Amino acid sequence: MYLAVDIGGTKTLIALFSKRGRVVKRIKFKTAQGYKTFIAELTDNLENFRRRKIRAIVVAIPGVVQKNYSVKFGNRNWTKIDLLSPIKNLFDCPVWFENDANLAALYEGFRLPGRTVFLTFSTGIGGGIVENGRILPESNAFEPGHKKYHFDGKIEEWEDIAAASALEKHYHIDYATKLRKKDELTEIAKRVYLGLPDIVKGYRPDTIVLGGPLGKIFRSYVKFLPNDLNVKYRKPRRPTESVIYGCFLYAKQKEQG
Repeated sequence: MYLAVDIGGTKTLIALFSKRGRVVKRIKFKTAQGYKTFIAELTDNLENFRRRKIRAIVVAIPGVVQKNYSVKFGNRNWTKIDLLSPIKNLFDCPVWFENDANLAALYEGFRLPGRTVFLTFSTGIGGGIVENGRILPESNAFEPGHKKYHFDGKIEEWEDIAAASALEKHYHIDYATKLRKKDELTEIAKRVYLGLPDIVKGYRPDTIVLGGPLGKIFRSYVKFLPNDLNVKYRKPRRPTESVIYGCFLYAKQKEQG
């Protein structure tokens, strides 16, 4: 069996996969602000899987994996933390770390032909790049949300214009369930489209998957996106679980070499 650990800014999800890729158990808990508290809670929850025969573990992090297996989180005051030792103390199996957006991209682009760019519109705008079922090296430096654009009389980073958090702030409501008017959906499409021409120009994808919370309302606004970039837009197969399924695929790929 395989363990996937998705460490998010708000919640951490641990999923146990069968060898065929079926989730047989999930545990979710709040991601603590303090590193020591988080490690203690992670260890306690991983204890639930110690009696399982675990072949490999993949940990998805919202940050940068360092060469010494420590990680740097973008949304915490944790600069370099050691996640490997607490896990290896519990399990005698390979443990791999990868950026969460890369893993989501791996899952969403795995069965798609050519090159796929996966974008997640959440607290910010992140993403990954895969080709023929493999994460590309340039995916590690892919930070589309920080590019600046002119919108509504201001110049702001794309994620301050089109991320899920920005839309909720702008509309003051849960846009995913309440926004249904044509003018509202048209404006969402305009915000989303801002960064797409640069992505197509820079990375030449065959497909762009629009994920994160915006993936849940994909069919509502996609018809208002301009169709002038010679690229296919797709809804994510699993808008809320792309990362853990990407963990499973990544483990299988690492085993195969």
